[in-house]
Formats: sequence, structure tokens, C-alpha cells
Amino acid sequence: MTEHRSGFACFVGRPNAGKSTLTNALVGTKVAITSSKPQTTRHAIRGIVHREDAQLVLIDTPGLHRPRTLLGERLNDIVHTTWSEVDVVGFCVPANEKIGPGDKFIAAELQKIAKRTPVLGIVTKTDLVQPQQVAEQLLALQEVMDFAELIPVSAVDGFQVGALADLLVGKLPEGPQLYPGGELTDEPEQTLVAELIREAALEGVRDELPHSIAVTVEEMLPREGRDDLIDVHAFLFVERPSQKGIILGHKGERLREVGAAARKNIEALLGSKVYLDLHIKVAKEWQRDPRQLRRLGF
Repeated sequence: MTEHRSGFACFVGRPNAGKSTLTNALVGTKVAITSSKPQTTRHAIRGIVHREDAQLVLIDTPGLHRPRTLLGERLNDIVHTTWSEVDVVGFCVPANEKIGPGDKFIAAELQKIAKRTPVLGIVTKTDLVQPQQVAEQLLALQEVMDFAELIPVSAVDGFQVGALADLLVGKLPEGPQLYPGGELTDEPEQTLVAELIREAALEGVRDELPHSIAVTVEEMLPREGRDDLIDVHAFLFVERPSQKGIILGHKGERLREVGAAARKNIEALLGSKVYLDLHIKVAKEWQRDPRQLRRLGF
């Protein structure tokens, strides 16, 4: 009889290297929020891959970067803590971008744990380039550090996603299931709902806003007397009054669009109709204020 394996893996890489999309492709559903804006992920959201022979728990970390604010430092701390606790690490580099100083910075950090934790080199987004470019990127990645394995993948068209899962599972220790069958993430639903609202708010805003948006879900309860409707009350925090105007849009139109997009995803997540009550608050310079960071969950 084949042994059952179980353990933890995490993907690391520069912001926007395709880590969250890859997590979602492996799990087969949307557990980590994705956005075209870098710095989307702020929590180590776990996706759980259930197989007959294994259970692979994926930890989706924020992108590692040289920090400029207290929030940036805290995000980097999350990454380093996660690395020290997993069984295997996947280092993601997009096929369509040259390997740069940011990647080399991460590789140098990974080199410190490579003796005790296997590190896989993953070239992501292969659907965006020609096969020749994928081959060149694999060769370039090989120069950066000594990887346990190298693999090109595309989360978008599914290229080698199964093969990557096999490689990751192969590095896990033998052991029983860590989470009950059927669970896809161990994040509290309120955290996921807040992330879905933040994802909707990030789409289409100008580049200066991604770091400045935080979301808290104040209350999430079934409507009294109805079992088919959940009331969600949430606050969207920005750092300056001018940003409030950007999110609101002309006559509140942009906020309505954010609410509609978020509600659709929240209903899919909760499997129920949702009434979403969304308000914007200004929390001055919250990224630099330890007290506010704590209140917003960092």
C-alpha cells in the first residue's frame, strides 16, 4: 500500500509573480485573492489540495520586497516566518520578465534555508511567451541558485500544474490528513470576505492605491427571520481623504461597482444571497502606525 503524505508548501517570489493564481489552480477554487496590482496578498492564506495519496497545504505569502513602511516590514516578517515552518518552498519567477535584483535578493535569502528545506524553481505564466523564452528563463533561473527541481507552469491554461503538485507532494513527509476532507482553506470566512472586498476595490484604481486599502468586516450575520440572506457590514479604509474620492467615484458610482463585484464573489464563497453594506473610512497614514496596523489585523 502506498504511504499517505501530508505537509505544508509555500510559494515565494517578487510581488505579482503569479503565486496566488498558482495556489488557486492547484486547489481548484478561489481561496487566495488575485489582482493585477502587486502587493495584493497580505495574509498567509492556506489552500488545501486533497488527493488520495496526499494532503498538500499551500501557504500563500505576501511578495517579498525591500520594505519602505512598517507594514512592508511586517509583510516581510510573515514571509520569513512561513519559510521556516514549511516542508517545501516554490520560488516563482514569471516567464515574461527578466530575472532582476529583486529575484536575486530572494534567492540569497532562500539559500539560507535550502540545506534543510527543498526549494523548487518555478517559471510561471508560460502561456504569455514562446517555448524558446521558457527554455531561456529556466536556464537563467538555474544560474540564480541550486534548486531541488526546476519546472515551468501556467496556471491559466493548466500546463504542468498536475506535475508541479506531484513534485511538491514528493517532498512532503509521510503522515495522516492534517485537515478534514473537503476543507479548502482554514482562514475564517470573515477574513476571506474582507479579502474579496479588497480585491474588488483594487481593480481599476490608480497605481498609488494598492497599499493604502484595508478592509475589515465588522459583522456577518444571517438576516433575522430569513435563512437565505446574510448581512455583511464592512469598512474600507484608505489613508487620505483624496483617496476616498477615488474609491467613491462620480456620485458614488465606483463604490457601487466595487460592492456589486464583491457581492457576487462573496455569494459564491458563502453559497447564499448577501446584502453588502460597505462604508469608506479614512485612517490617516495607517501603514506607518503600529496601533492602527494592529486594529486592521496586521
